[in-house]
Amino acid sequence: MSTIRNAQDTRSKILDATFHEMHHHGYQGFRIDAILKATALQKGALYHHFPSKQALGMAVLEELIQERIRDLWIKPLTEHKDPVAGILSMYKNAAKSLEDSFFIDGCPLNNLSQEMSALDEKFRKSIETFYASWRDAIAESLTHGQQQGFIKKDIDLQHAAFFIITIIQGCFSHAKIAQSREAFEACSDELARYLFTLYNK
Repeated sequence: MSTIRNAQDTRSKILDATFHEMHHHGYQGFRIDAILKATALQKGALYHHFPSKQALGMAVLEELIQERIRDLWIKPLTEHKDPVAGILSMYKNAAKSLEDSFFIDGCPLNNLSQEMSALDEKFRKSIETFYASWRDAIAESLTHGQQQGFIKKDIDLQHAAFFIITIIQGCFSHAKIAQSREAFEACSDELARYLFTLYNK
């Protein structure tokens, strides 16, 4: 049991170190040697868990980045009867709770979308599939909002969900350019302005 636990701890240590390197330097910019130095592991131990740089990068994408977005932006949707209030609440929570690196280095998913979509089909497909599941989750929340009487009946919910994600990721890009958490916070007013147009008045 301790052997299994040690293997899991080692794998998690590698993933965490790689996430930080990828977030700061990008997938193409991070080096395996930096991961080995950060984890004090030998190459054999790293390649035992991840046979290639691509396998390591994909694991970071699917097990850390996507899971963290699920925890921050998707799962909380189910806690709100009013989807507009829920989305704004999640945005404000992100603005307050995320580490400074998310506003300086950018959203890790957004970064990889721009860096890897034209270069690696495996990365592109994983990112595309994840964005589709995020859109579906928002559209489902908006559907429940319609059923509760909050949201207009004539809204194309998939298009609205697509636009909401675009606004959120655009705000992360703006914050990255400005190197400022405050720039991300400032976007909340315009996000709110759009979301309020969805209300059934």
